[in-house]
Amino acid sequence: MAVKEYKGGFTLPGEAGYEKLTLELAEKWGADVIRDSDGTELSSEILEAGYDIYSTICIIRDHNVWAKKNMDKLQQTFLMTDPKTAQRDWLEVRLLENFSEEQFIVNEGSSSREYWQVFDRTSNRLVPKECWKYDAETQSVRIWNLVPWHKYTVSFLTYRIWEEISMYNHKTNHWDKEHLMQIDPIYEETQEYMLDWMERWCEEHPHTSVVRFTSLFYNFVWIWGSSERNRNLFTDWASYDFTVSVKALEQFEKNYGYALEAEDFINQGKRHATHMPGGKRKQDWMKFMNRFVISFGKKLIEVVHRYGKKAYVFYDDSWVGMEPYGENFEEFGFDGIIKCVFSGYEARLCSGVKTKVHELRMHPYLFPTGVDGSPSFLKGGNPKGEAQRYWQSVRRAVLRSPIDRIGLGGYLHLVEDQPEFADYIAEMADEFRSLRNLHQKGAPLCLGPRIGVLHYWGALRSWTLSGHFHETYMHDLIHINESLSGMPFEVVFLNFEDIKKGKLSQLDVVINAGYAGSAWSGGSSWKEDCIVEKLTEWVYRGGVLIGVNEPSAVSGYDTYFRMAHVLGVDEDLGERVCHGRWKYEVGDSGGLLPRGANAKKKEGIYLTEETTEVLQEKDGVPTLTVHRAGKGTGIYLGGYEITPENTRMLQNLILRYAQKASCNADSCGTKESCMQQDWKQDYITDNLYTDAAYFPEAETLVVVNNTGEPQKTGIPVGDRLIWAELEPYGCKMIEVSATKLMP
Repeated sequence: MAVKEYKGGFTLPGEAGYEKLTLELAEKWGADVIRDSDGTELSSEILEAGYDIYSTICIIRDHNVWAKKNMDKLQQTFLMTDPKTAQRDWLEVRLLENFSEEQFIVNEGSSSREYWQVFDRTSNRLVPKECWKYDAETQSVRIWNLVPWHKYTVSFLTYRIWEEISMYNHKTNHWDKEHLMQIDPIYEETQEYMLDWMERWCEEHPHTSVVRFTSLFYNFVWIWGSSERNRNLFTDWASYDFTVSVKALEQFEKNYGYALEAEDFINQGKRHATHMPGGKRKQDWMKFMNRFVISFGKKLIEVVHRYGKKAYVFYDDSWVGMEPYGENFEEFGFDGIIKCVFSGYEARLCSGVKTKVHELRMHPYLFPTGVDGSPSFLKGGNPKGEAQRYWQSVRRAVLRSPIDRIGLGGYLHLVEDQPEFADYIAEMADEFRSLRNLHQKGAPLCLGPRIGVLHYWGALRSWTLSGHFHETYMHDLIHINESLSGMPFEVVFLNFEDIKKGKLSQLDVVINAGYAGSAWSGGSSWKEDCIVEKLTEWVYRGGVLIGVNEPSAVSGYDTYFRMAHVLGVDEDLGERVCHGRWKYEVGDSGGLLPRGANAKKKEGIYLTEETTEVLQEKDGVPTLTVHRAGKGTGIYLGGYEITPENTRMLQNLILRYAQKASCNADSCGTKESCMQQDWKQDYITDNLYTDAAYFPEAETLVVVNNTGEPQKTGIPVGDRLIWAELEPYGCKMIEVSATKLMP
């Protein structure tokens, strides 16, 4: 058994008024850091107890006194009224009728109104400005010279008067205190105020070791409605809708030589969610805001460093514009990054960011209810069970990629009557420290196939989509990312420009998954012939293309899937209902498909080649196929949902069909071992409800149980089969001599 480090690497949320509980749990959980949270404070007894202190700041809120004197410096966004049908040649539209008036007020300034737009949505035409007028008294827009029975909308700028995370925390915890507004640093006056505030704050917090920025300036978009029946009108984790202002629009035009309009953000009411391709205008705006956020953000971090404190950033909440996987992130000078996690792919997202310290904030968060509505610390809740399930998902990823710290947030007093939860967190913290120790000695063994996930955003959206798992569960790719997060493969994310630059030569498997038109499938990027040419050549020379749902789908060509000639299947949208179909028999998978593994059914899928093998079908529709193309292979799955069985199926497909290639030594540090293993099933458990990772430098094999039931598993190690019996959610660390690994 590996020696455990029983202290360190753990951040505990303290709470004034519960000093005894705070210090007892700090000892029990092996904490070396105590932090405050939104809604809590740390007393002098806690501050002077000998622990490092994290202090949480949200640099754009908690400034209501200044904000009320500078209401024109509040953050803004474009909103669009619901479409209204004109029954005559005029129409009156009240702007905030369907929006939360606790969150928004109309920006009535003359410069703001220059950006307002009225659209005839039936004909998709802009209504001339001389045909509408704003009435400030009723906060309505009156429109005339309309076409009866056409639909009309008004797009307008608003100030946001309640910071969204504060608003969520108020609603969740039934707080009865002042609503916090958010100020916009795009204005020079706001920047001066923030820099002065940062100086004073550092002087007034001598005990603080780490300033935890939550996050920087602009929150992900979260638009609340006026009706309880549709309170959440729009949410997107990576949208830039909340970065807009007249000032920013003017600066953008000066820098880029063209002006953006309301419609560039509104997009016919669809907006520009991250799961849709962005286009040049959105990409230009993202780059513009990223440069601004970096240029001012690093000034605040420099203040923190002058006072001898470290600066960590929380990669959630107001992170938009920060782009941790952008090319310029290191310019900030952050000392660490913190990510709240529910899943393995989120842990991988954190671990891959270029910064010194990577910390996970675990769940359940110490709030009465969870973000998914579960009664975590209320009657009927099961916080220990939640913690076990979340840690099981996260641990798969932590086995593969190192994390430096973990911790919790929220109200510590909720733990008082939860002894089982407190005991389990102690176990989890010890287990994490043991895994961290193994990573510090050397990387785990990485098997040979190098995986590339291909989508519109590429590396910029590594290991993520547009939110947590519970917000993006409907996307095949989020399930694939979650499965990949714990697999023993090198995984990279690439976009279509990367294909043009020749990066396919570094990969053995490419995965393209998503519905037609989405950023994940690729949308119009597939209209470029050179993409199809290069990917086809790569497969014919030995690569493996795995397509899921509607991969490479775009209309206007002889096939709907542009890579149908490689995948061996296509989707019929109705044009081929009179055409014949290849008959098939479901073939023997040769052990590839565990019992219970199932690809989803996608209506309209048919074989394009007689040689396409069908490994699964449902109701006469192929759901899993394999097609040889030259020396390579095209694999199609109608849809993918993460289960232990499907995760093992995906892993088996990768190992079976990927050609032998050596691992990238710079990535995993185990090139020699990867070549010697020849991509066999070594170090892969024979029980799909378990996972294993081998750490060569530590000569340690880690085996974990991903279920709430006891499991027994065998792990091939060279010429031996090592057996492990695991308790529910258990973890074993087995010392294995390197000299006995090979036959």
